[in-house]
Amino acid sequence: MGEVVNLRLTRKAKARATAETVAAANRAKFGRTLAERRAEADEQARREALLEGARREGREEDADHTRG
Repeated sequence: MGEVVNLRLTRKAKARATAETVAAANRAKFGRTLAERRAEADEQARREALLEGARREGREEDADHTRG
């Protein structure tokens, strides 16, 4: 006779393996290291500070009226 197999456990094991394969593909596709995320956040903060520093004061009202 063959070995007794619990089908529920086999089904769950297969689902876990499939989920891990999908997760690995997503990590490769979308994943970034902490250093990469921090570098991007620092670069974005630098760009915003540069833009804010170049902003002219008292011109917000004029900008709203000219966009029409």
